[in-house]
Amino acid sequence: MKSMFKALAFTAIAAVAPLASATVAHAEGEKYILVSHAPDSDSWWNTIKNGIALAGEQMGVEVEYRNPPTGDLGDMARIIDQAAASSPNGIITTLADYDVLSGPIRAAVDQGINVIIINSGSAEQAADVGALMFVGQPEYDAGLAAGQRAKRDGVESFVCVNHVISNAAVAERCRGFADGLGIDLGDSMIDVGQDPAEIKNRVMAYLSANPDVDAVITLGPTSADPTILALEENGMAGQIYFGTFDLGTEIVKAIKSGVIQWGIDQQPFLQAYLPVVILTNYDRYGVLPGNNINSGPGFVTKDGLEMVEKFAGEYR
Repeated sequence: MKSMFKALAFTAIAAVAPLASATVAHAEGEKYILVSHAPDSDSWWNTIKNGIALAGEQMGVEVEYRNPPTGDLGDMARIIDQAAASSPNGIITTLADYDVLSGPIRAAVDQGINVIIINSGSAEQAADVGALMFVGQPEYDAGLAAGQRAKRDGVESFVCVNHVISNAAVAERCRGFADGLGIDLGDSMIDVGQDPAEIKNRVMAYLSANPDVDAVITLGPTSADPTILALEENGMAGQIYFGTFDLGTEIVKAIKSGVIQWGIDQQPFLQAYLPVVILTNYDRYGVLPGNNINSGPGFVTKDGLEMVEKFAGEYR
């Protein structure tokens, strides 16, 4: 996927205090609703909430974050319908499952609501449902880059710990990683669910049954945090190659201590912040970027942690 931005750099970012709520209301002005597929338990999305709140404050518009509490995609489809029924100026939404969500998104577009797809899905799917653009990380490309890096580091086999098996787009990370290594994915991706204790137990069981595995790959804090605990308990922390997608407080600590070699940052702050800015300017002035925007991937290692550590879980 081509992007008009190969890199996004901000030369100056004013320090701001955490916003108390993901909803910032203004007496008058445009309204934008962000709908995600994330359950309430997934803290990674706090950065998304902070991004949309800050954009709303800076642009002088009303913003709202909605999600299905348990992560049920059927509920998410209904939330998109409800959001469209409230006639906002724009909807920003993930596209975690094309079959389930494309209908409600198309209906919103047909109603005359501007839509931007973020995080999950692809540029092609965004165009197909009539969205203005896609802002996010091409998941397969991110996995491929990670696999190629791991191959250069000598990795030949791995287990991919997938805590969101229902999200086909996220599974592309595992497939890309396998292709980057030059091996078949096969049974190297395991479904661990969302429960931290279960994730920990399944990782330990897999590594016990497959002692020759070179690397562990996790797909975000939900799976990374229990995996860190699993490796500490079985004595493999710092001994097995460990990479993860996304960032979080415990991930940053593990990178700093050498337990995790790298984290792939898709910059969720930008996925929420930029669409509000883009939609507002499109509504006000009719201007729109000519291409989709890749918010990632970028590798975060021990050498570049200062800014990430400062804002981990808040803006990074």
